[in-house]
Amino acid sequence: MRNLNPLLGQTIAPPVMEARRWLEGVTFSAERPLMNLSQAAPVDPPPEGLRRAMAEALLERDESHLYGPVLGLDALRAELAAKWSADYGGAVDAGQVAITAGCNQAFCAVMATLAQAGDAVILPTPWYFNHKMWLDMTGIETQVLATGEDLIPDPEAAEALIHARTRAIVLITPNNPGGVEYPAPVMAAFRDLARRRGIALIVDETYRDFHSVIGPPHDLLSDPDWDETVITLYSFSKSFRLTGHRVGAIIASEARLREAEKFLDCVAICPAQVGQIGALWGLRNLTEWLAGERLEILDRRAAMEAAFQRLPDWHLQGCGAYFAYVRHPFAQASDAVARRLVREAGVLALPGTMFGPAREAGGSGQAETTLRLAFANADAAGLGQLAARLSDLTS
Repeated sequence: MRNLNPLLGQTIAPPVMEARRWLEGVTFSAERPLMNLSQAAPVDPPPEGLRRAMAEALLERDESHLYGPVLGLDALRAELAAKWSADYGGAVDAGQVAITAGCNQAFCAVMATLAQAGDAVILPTPWYFNHKMWLDMTGIETQVLATGEDLIPDPEAAEALIHARTRAIVLITPNNPGGVEYPAPVMAAFRDLARRRGIALIVDETYRDFHSVIGPPHDLLSDPDWDETVITLYSFSKSFRLTGHRVGAIIASEARLREAEKFLDCVAICPAQVGQIGALWGLRNLTEWLAGERLEILDRRAAMEAAFQRLPDWHLQGCGAYFAYVRHPFAQASDAVARRLVREAGVLALPGTMFGPAREAGGSGQAETTLRLAFANADAAGLGQLAARLSDLTS
């Protein structure tokens, strides 16, 4: 193709869209329908009260159709700041919160303030593919931080990677795709490392509302100088089922958000008003409902763990939030295994090759031997059926 940005041309295709193409020409019977475990997104609509608040805004609030502030509605920024302050035992001001069109945009905006082509950012494996894609298409080097059997990144190994062009370390907890929850001491060690070496620590907490720990999962924001080092990202997509309305957030220093505002103004001008109104209503009214959603996800996590206890040939490396990360028993690489699962088991999952470097690119082999299963929309009965289908493949 002529006049193609080579960096974009070298970036992988969107993985979920790629996986959907594997369904072309494949038929599924009523007795064994497709189990789509490829995307971490709730399919049910938000609660009725939230939807009514959004509908009323469309009908009765003329300003909901206009451009809003680039960094988001003041009321939502203040509400999120108050909640983060209470949840983490720290002090977060409304001026340290920006609302974005989803958490992916939050990541891109933060990266625009931190790094340029030729700089470097540390990503643990397995990585979230959209993070890697953005670094690739902007010419930022990915410094691969390999993880072991427990999928927990090691701060000492990360420090060994840091060089003069390293600008940040990115952590996701609970992890996408690994499902693991990073222990609070590990998070503190990464914060101390980033501070000592003068780089940023970016913590993506899209799935924080489904953490198994009761209370704050880390103490990063209780540090009075947290915003000199720590940047946290959040999404309302999973918590309030607002995936299509694209509402995310950045929690960072006011100075950094002023720089991010330049990027956001050029990309989208402002996040959509109605989605923000829904998120604000949810923060004010859905605490108990969200607690029930958390318990349901924890039940499905337990069902997934039970299902894999019946599969001795498969190994569950990580399980939490919306995800199970599993090591398959086949000699084939995971991308071939994923396509085989569609044809022979009626299961759509994403291969580890979408979440880490291949062996020929210096990878450890983790990518070729693993799969991500997103189980948020599979109940206990469905996960039992999944175990039966996987068992049939290896029997």
